[in-house]
Formats: sequence, structure tokens, C-alpha cells
Amino acid sequence: MEDQQKPTKKIALNYGVYFGFASILLSVIMYAMGKQHEQGWEVTVISLAIMATIIVLGIKKFKDMNGGFMTLGQGLKTGVGIALIGGIISIIYTLIFMNFIEPDSFEKGVEIARQKMLDNPNLSEEQIDAQMEMVEKFSGPGTIAIFGLLWTLFLGFIFSLIGSAILQKKENVY
Repeated sequence: MEDQQKPTKKIALNYGVYFGFASILLSVIMYAMGKQHEQGWEVTVISLAIMATIIVLGIKKFKDMNGGFMTLGQGLKTGVGIALIGGIISIIYTLIFMNFIEPDSFEKGVEIARQKMLDNPNLSEEQIDAQMEMVEKFSGPGTIAIFGLLWTLFLGFIFSLIGSAILQKKENVY
């Protein structure tokens, strides 16, 4: 059992770093294109595909390092570890970006969101104001970091569960 603990930590760290840097690279590309505040569904799909791919590759690496055997729990532990490390790296970058690279980033994003709501004929001015008030209540760096990490861990758990369920193979012990 001790031998299996080392690969989990090492794999989670390595693949978590890959995931974190891939997330940062995607953010930098969006920033360079001037689209960091107007991310459509395409960027969300790309981001989720990157996360799922890196988590599944990490789980597969764990399985390969353990003679082709892996339980569901081991896969979950590895995958969630990857999501945790990658999420922390991504959040650190986001906080640096919001505080130093483009300090008015949040305000720009809020204004774009408000404009999109104003363009929606189904929303009244009161509804828009109420939604914007909620956005401002939950807009601190700490809140963004906590919710970002929780969301990353949730998605990491889902991708890990699916990947581990598919890749699991238990040793036959007689």
C-alpha cells in the first residue's frame, strides 16, 4: 500500500501542474485575443476537455505504474488530487491577473454582464439591479478563489469518477 501512495502524490503533482499551466495558457490566449471577458461556450468546452483529458491521462498513468491495476478509490484520489493542484495554480494566476496585470478586470467583466442583461428584453431593470447586487456581494478575491476551487474540485471529482470507473481493474486475490 505504501508503494501506491508515492505514485498518487507524484502523479497528482505532475498532472496537476500540467492542468494548471494548460488553464493559464488558455487564459493568456483569451487575453491576447481581447476576449477574456466575453468567453462563449466554445471556451468552456475547450477548458472542460483539457481538464477531463489531463485527469484521465493521470489516472491511466497511475494504473500503468501499478501493474495495470487500480481501484475506483485510487483513481478518484489521483484525479481529485490533479484537480486540486491544477485548481490552486489556476486560481493563483487568476488572482495575480486580477490584482496586478489588469486590476480593473472584474469591473470590465461586470459591465459586460450588465450590458448582456440589458440586451435581454425578458429582464426588468429591477431584476438586473438585483442580479448585479448579488454579483458585487460575491466579488471579493477570497470568494472568487473559494468558489473557483470548489467548482474545479467538483468537476474534477466527476471526471475522476467517470475515468476511474472505466479504467479500474482490481487484482484477483485468491
